[in-house]
Amino acid sequence: MTETLAAFIFCALLSGSAIFGIKLRGWLSEEHLSERTLEAIRLVTSLLVTFAALVLSLQLSNVKGAFDQAYRDRNADAAGLAQLDECLRAYGAGAEPIRLDLRSYTAGVIASTWPLEPKQEGVSYPDTTGMAREGADPSLGALIARIGRAINALAPADALHANVAAECRATYQRLQQRRWAVVEDVRGPVSPLFTSIMTFWLMLVFLSFGLQIPRKRLAAIVLAIGIVSISTVMFVITDLETHYGGLFGISSASMRDVLAGMAR
Repeated sequence: MTETLAAFIFCALLSGSAIFGIKLRGWLSEEHLSERTLEAIRLVTSLLVTFAALVLSLQLSNVKGAFDQAYRDRNADAAGLAQLDECLRAYGAGAEPIRLDLRSYTAGVIASTWPLEPKQEGVSYPDTTGMAREGADPSLGALIARIGRAINALAPADALHANVAAECRATYQRLQQRRWAVVEDVRGPVSPLFTSIMTFWLMLVFLSFGLQIPRKRLAAIVLAIGIVSISTVMFVITDLETHYGGLFGISSASMRDVLAGMAR
């Protein structure tokens, strides 16, 4: 919803700028609309358009790169949870309470990150009321820390179990690194101030378009197409910054597959 609202607001701002440019042309006298004056306006407009197109393409590229990194980090986090569960399973009955906590942690991550999706049957989900959708959640952080302490407290009775316990500790450390990578992915590459400045530049561009176009229906249609196109680009940028929502949100499939494997 946030990204859709932002796109509509952006479209309204550009439309208002273009309409104001058209109205302003009607208020100006003919001496201000000579061919030489319009040519100067076109030169400045072309400069603004080139600069805005370059910045928009760089912004889209940065946001897409950050989204792809968040997608890879989430899948790596899911793989780490699966590896730790397999290691604890190999340890035996002594690690079953830790596996239950790990399953509860995984279910909590799924329920808090994708709250609108139906919960998986046959799995006990923790209370996710008030949990953060992105970033570090204190309750989930405390749970994964407790899992780490329990793994460190394993008391293997023989060499085989000692080796498995050491493998589980190493797997847990890697899982923590992947978890913090997911937490840091919440910080998007585009600041609201930068987006506001970019919006101001584009408003100036469409204001100048409104000054230049003739009052013909075809010209108005072409101008409207340009506004919709640029608004769509801003919608994509805003949507990609919302990693776990919107049209391009990261899927929960990998995490749900891991949880299903833990329940078997």
